[in-house]
Amino acid sequence: MSEQRRTTIKDVAEAADVGVATVSRVLSGTGSASPATRERVLAAAARLDYRPSALGRNLRRRRTGGIGLLIPDITDSFYARLADGVLACAQSAGEPVMIGTTGDDPEREAELIGSLIEESVERVIAVPSGDGEMWGPAFRAGLGVVFAERPVRGREDVPAVVTDDRSGVRTAVEYLAALGHRRVAFLARHGQEQRVRAFREAMGALGLPVDEELIVRARATRDSAYAAAAGLLHHRSDLTAVLAGGNLLGEAAVLAARELDVRVPRDVSLIMFDDVPWAELCWPPLTVIAQPAQDMGYRAAELVLRQGRRTRGVVLPTELIVRGSCGPRR
Repeated sequence: MSEQRRTTIKDVAEAADVGVATVSRVLSGTGSASPATRERVLAAAARLDYRPSALGRNLRRRRTGGIGLLIPDITDSFYARLADGVLACAQSAGEPVMIGTTGDDPEREAELIGSLIEESVERVIAVPSGDGEMWGPAFRAGLGVVFAERPVRGREDVPAVVTDDRSGVRTAVEYLAALGHRRVAFLARHGQEQRVRAFREAMGALGLPVDEELIVRARATRDSAYAAAAGLLHHRSDLTAVLAGGNLLGEAAVLAARELDVRVPRDVSLIMFDDVPWAELCWPPLTVIAQPAQDMGYRAAELVLRQGRRTRGVVLPTELIVRGSCGPRR
């Protein structure tokens, strides 16, 4: 007879007809849930014999080591380089790494956190998608956690390795303003609120108008990024420059401009976060805000391997690399 499969948090969520995040909140006693939802989740957990608290006690007694790495998209070259940095540091320390992709979906992230706990992983590095409550089970299970690229609001006690977004955005906006641009758009995706705030601050500091309709958000997919970029370029012919919050958005802006016969930089100037290989190879070569993705991953792994010691977060510098995608306002 085959060994019975262990019940997971996803099984409980499906049985209770709720999301994984809701199960996590109910079982951990954090966050809000209606009495009916709470009763349904607890009944499903009991019926399936799911005992997270017992698991947590077992994990504190026995650890198999290893690092869990949660990133939005392994095909995104920025996150691939970040993962490469984590792997390089982990290999030098003799630590295995388990990689999971969240798609920037908090529900998927909660499911992966539960899986890492069940696999007895000892440490986690994550580009977080969910809020502080989502990470409650990991902390209660005794996992060491370090965030990368973006912090989690309400969990300032958790060390994070990030880039200096404010400086990077400010330098880019100042460069565009010096070229005469005033109608500047910002393409953002989930988790980039800090960059959006920095954009508003930089525009305001230079006395430039902040048009909220020119701040466009996309989900973490290429289709959504393209739709956001194409809609912006099609409906707002008055804009003269675009700042893309990441390489997926920059790629979408380049493709949308080509499809709509918008000439870069003659019609629209373009700056992109992330210096990925294709940025220098496309025509015109893109001006970028470079951020050290591989170093970010390496430093995050260094921090998480110092578990038990007092660790502080790290802020890495950005660099504006000027190429051919920006020109004077038309």
